[in-house]
Amino acid sequence: MNQEKVAVKTPEYVSLDFKLAGLGSRAGAMIIDQLLLTIFNIVTILVLVFVIQSDLTAFLGNSTLPLAIAIILIFIVYWGYFFVCEYFFGGKTIGKNILGIRVMQDNGHSLTLLSSLIRNLLRIIDMLPTGYFIGIIWVFFHSKHKRLGDIVAGTIVVHERKGKKTKKSRSIEKEIESRGLTKESLALHDGALRLFGMKEWKLLKGYSERLLQLQEVDRIQLTKKLATALLPKIDLEPEEMNYQKTENTLLVLYLILKDEWEFEL
Repeated sequence: MNQEKVAVKTPEYVSLDFKLAGLGSRAGAMIIDQLLLTIFNIVTILVLVFVIQSDLTAFLGNSTLPLAIAIILIFIVYWGYFFVCEYFFGGKTIGKNILGIRVMQDNGHSLTLLSSLIRNLLRIIDMLPTGYFIGIIWVFFHSKHKRLGDIVAGTIVVHERKGKKTKKSRSIEKEIESRGLTKESLALHDGALRLFGMKEWKLLKGYSERLLQLQEVDRIQLTKKLATALLPKIDLEPEEMNYQKTENTLLVLYLILKDEWEFEL
């Protein structure tokens, strides 16, 4: 079941094939995440015990206040952990990242705020009656291994493996290195990575691999066209940049997205 694939056609008519993450990999990621959350809960409880047994309760003026704060904190962290990680870190919690899986929308795009919120709110139902029983049943029997939260939110979980380097990719990486460019050469605003999905990565990858083989006229034309489509997403105006800076910016963006999106499907 874990080896099944699904074909996705994006709104831009780009056809993508994804390897679905099945019950085993999803359960493994959940175990890791739950272990981390359990450690946090234990630390929070130990701090609570320390506060109650110390003179801090007298300072706070209410012996039940630390308990209330601890309960609220545990609740917020538990439900916020999955939402924050998946929305802000490319559809991956720590567990998903370790096991090489990620959540994305059915159309191949990155999670939206609403889809991330919906799929994680519906964990309440997927967890019933205990141990994610309903969620496990849905994932096991659904043709795309979706739990209820995925169905309602319109999301899928895919398995990723880092892709092998080709001769073209090695050439462009040497070129980038020779220019002294790194991922730190481009300062992105908070949440900028969420503006780029698989489609943008494929465009940048194709551009970077072809760049050194193009004639100068074609190279300039392709660079300007891609810059016009992508750079405004990160608040950059290609018209205000010279050609060399534009090309370098696209290559740095390629480096940044490479870590997020380069994997075999």
